[in-house]
Amino acid sequence: MATLVQPAFPFVDVVIDTSALVPAAQRSPGVVAVVGNADGAAAPASTPLVVTGHADALALFGKAGAATALSKSLDLVLAQDPRPTKVYGVRTPAAANYAAALAGLEAADDVTFVCLAGETNVGAATTGSTPATGLRALAEHVENMSAAGNRRMAVAMIDPATPRSATYVDTVLAANSYGALKSATGRMILVAARGATTDETVSPNPVADAAAAVMGAIAGQAPATSVVLKQVRGFTIPVTQQYVPAEVTGLAGQGAIPLIDPALVPGTGLFLGDGGTFSSDPARNYVDICRVLDDLEFRLRAGLIGTVGDARITKAGLTAVRVRVEGILGPLQLGAVIDDFSVTIPLLAILALPESARSAAEQAQVVTARQTRQVSVLISITYGPAVHRLNVTLAPQF
Repeated sequence: MATLVQPAFPFVDVVIDTSALVPAAQRSPGVVAVVGNADGAAAPASTPLVVTGHADALALFGKAGAATALSKSLDLVLAQDPRPTKVYGVRTPAAANYAAALAGLEAADDVTFVCLAGETNVGAATTGSTPATGLRALAEHVENMSAAGNRRMAVAMIDPATPRSATYVDTVLAANSYGALKSATGRMILVAARGATTDETVSPNPVADAAAAVMGAIAGQAPATSVVLKQVRGFTIPVTQQYVPAEVTGLAGQGAIPLIDPALVPGTGLFLGDGGTFSSDPARNYVDICRVLDDLEFRLRAGLIGTVGDARITKAGLTAVRVRVEGILGPLQLGAVIDDFSVTIPLLAILALPESARSAAEQAQVVTARQTRQVSVLISITYGPAVHRLNVTLAPQF
């Protein structure tokens, strides 16, 4: 017979149950991927590989120790401060076969930004069994992945070699050129960096992949941070190629982000001149709005997945669901990511009533929800965006 061992202080015996401590999945908002050509590289084609530094980029995606288009773009991503949290490189199986390489990236579900290494050709959309090419392949990739629930954004650049002209903005954004990349999804960021080069002393200047650098600079910031006037490192733009005020206004007005070196900012460097997405939807006009919504969506999905199959369609069960949503959004409000939020579960209001007090329509809603096992939750958030323009009135008096 087992001997009962009495605790030293047998006043209240407390048993700690940790079974309810379920960790929520985390998704870093700063995971990027660069897809590009690296003929002769050691890395397998269409396979995402993590790159942590220049040595990695050269060993995996260089050719016999020499840089390739992909390794150069990866170096520009890694040159940003702060850096993205993770950087993938994906080699195309053949020159410009981006569709195959992007297909290989689909299973990497932590990716939030994608760009093509040094690619400026708009390309063509998918036609029948013929896959999309150029930047159209990139746009289709992020739109399709986002529609499937894995939100991603793309960064593309206007050809830096496009010469200055009196009609520069209209020329590069005309419907048959980069304007074809605009859609209502808010998934595309279009960068304008005329004359971007890694070496101004060489003639002709080697063109720099401004898209990769900007992608790295944006991904290094928190989602709620506006990208306006954030510095981009790793290349320069000769003074003669920099945008004049009318061009900056014109590009930003069309949703493209020009890179500028304003005298108003101390020192020299290149900065993002606007924070817009290349979107036709005014609700998704800014990069930080899209990133915050993507981040919130993932947090809610990850935080609520544990309620599926466990929470009951009862007053107590749906109250637990509401509490869990508040537990997800509350810290974001305290951290000033969002300004306010509210959670409404229409069925919970009905379940709060005694069964005898419910109308026939309300009772029918309860029966339907229990039969279909589906409950709707309405979450409203108030997002306080960053200031992009200060209107100051200077009124001298004598």
